[in-house]
Amino acid sequence: MPLQANAACNFLPPVGGGDPIVKKKVERPKGLIGKAIGRTNWNTDFVVDQPYRSFKLFFTADSSDPSSYPVQAFLKFSDGSNSKVADEQLQPPVGTGRMFGPFQQVPGKSISQVNFRIGANKDPQATGFSYRISVQGCH
Repeated sequence: MPLQANAACNFLPPVGGGDPIVKKKVERPKGLIGKAIGRTNWNTDFVVDQPYRSFKLFFTADSSDPSSYPVQAFLKFSDGSNSKVADEQLQPPVGTGRMFGPFQQVPGKSISQVNFRIGANKDPQATGFSYRISVQGCH
């Protein structure tokens, strides 16, 4: 990819700050009822800190064991609505992954956050697997 094309994109910060390349491990729900109810670390939101024309989302597997990762991604709008832009079951080798997008700005809407959801009640085998995610906004 030409250097100029890369320069037009910026990594978005995660909500709460920190490194724009977020490293996580899929966890079980933390609740008394188990898989049906409980807090998880499955959701990660990235702040859209300025207007961008498009967004690229990146997922990379970090676990050495073969795994299947349930991956969903959403564009979240300032009016409280959202749009699902990815819903896949990925089985990438370690150190590899997938870019989703680019997803264009939605006319008449203002994107306030980009959300990754990695993990699902229907796929408990993914528990414990590590990954990295990031989002770029592009001009």
